Amino acid sequence: MAFFSYRLCMAAALVAGVIGAAQAQEVIPVELSLGDVSLNKVPFLVAADHGIYEKNGLKVRQFVTAGAASRIKRSGVNVPPDFIGTEEEEAAAPLNIGGGSPLIVRMTSDARSVHRMILLTFEDTSKFHIISKKELNSLDDLKSKRLGYSSVGAVSHLMALALLKQKGWSADDDISLIGEGMAYDALKKDKVDAFIGSEIYYGMAEKQGFKDLADITPLNIPVAGSGLNAEREWLKNNREAARRMVKSSIDAYAFMKNNKEATLKAIEKWFNVKDRAQQENMYKTVEATPIKPYPSVSGIKAVMTLYTYRELKKAKPEDFYDASFITELDKSGYIDSVYKK
Repeated sequence: MAFFSYRLCMAAALVAGVIGAAQAQEVIPVELSLGDVSLNKVPFLVAADHGIYEKNGLKVRQFVTAGAASRIKRSGVNVPPDFIGTEEEEAAAPLNIGGGSPLIVRMTSDARSVHRMILLTFEDTSKFHIISKKELNSLDDLKSKRLGYSSVGAVSHLMALALLKQKGWSADDDISLIGEGMAYDALKKDKVDAFIGSEIYYGMAEKQGFKDLADITPLNIPVAGSGLNAEREWLKNNREAARRMVKSSIDAYAFMKNNKEATLKAIEKWFNVKDRAQQENMYKTVEATPIKPYPSVSGIKAVMTLYTYRELKKAKPEDFYDASFITELDKSGYIDSVYKK
């Protein structure tokens, strides 16, 4: 009887151990919308291609949004159809990679917006350039011209407003700001004289027959740029999934910085950018990405300074971000350790 009880206890312990191991390895499925087509999305492409999500116990379905694919197509970059999500998928995805600036503006001005919290910011200062017609020679030549950006609230629009503020120009009298003008198609059709664009745009300026007029990075404009954002209600009940996504993001950035060729292959696969020179130009900004991508509080404050409507004035910076996940990883020493490998 004692032997039977012993065997029963051992069997129970074995079953408990198997269940515990299974629970420890439980895979969490999540959907991730990648938003616009830019270098800040590449770490997540690398994560998908090199098992980083799986290592962290995630099964991720990720896609480029239809709107972003359509916008970048106007500049000659064709995202493979299999990687483009539907409008329904975009609306349903609890996690997205996108600019904090448009996120904040939408949440405080559009009743249709999804309310999200910024968990990480991969771009905390502007790295945008001005791409223009060849007859322009300096930023000062933009006065009285038409400057394109993507949409109101987008980082490109924020950059335009910040540039005007630094120059002392008025959008009413000194320069025309043109929405949906961040495209080579807009330049070719003489809809704009210049536009503000990220690395995927200025890297192809010469090939498209235009000029990389100016790098506005030296202006040191703080931005709530591209980052990992989580839907607020989802976040309340899925903090473990969010924690794993933040950790995967850190792992992916470390991998990308240490594996250039793998990064270039991901750019070619996911964005269909096959030109080596363009790939190399896109990769140049990798070293400038922060090792510890805390939510950009200074960038959030910049949004709240440049956009002055009432609903945004009622908010506080902390209404828009949750730094607890990266703070935990940082204090544990994990972030430092992953860059020492």
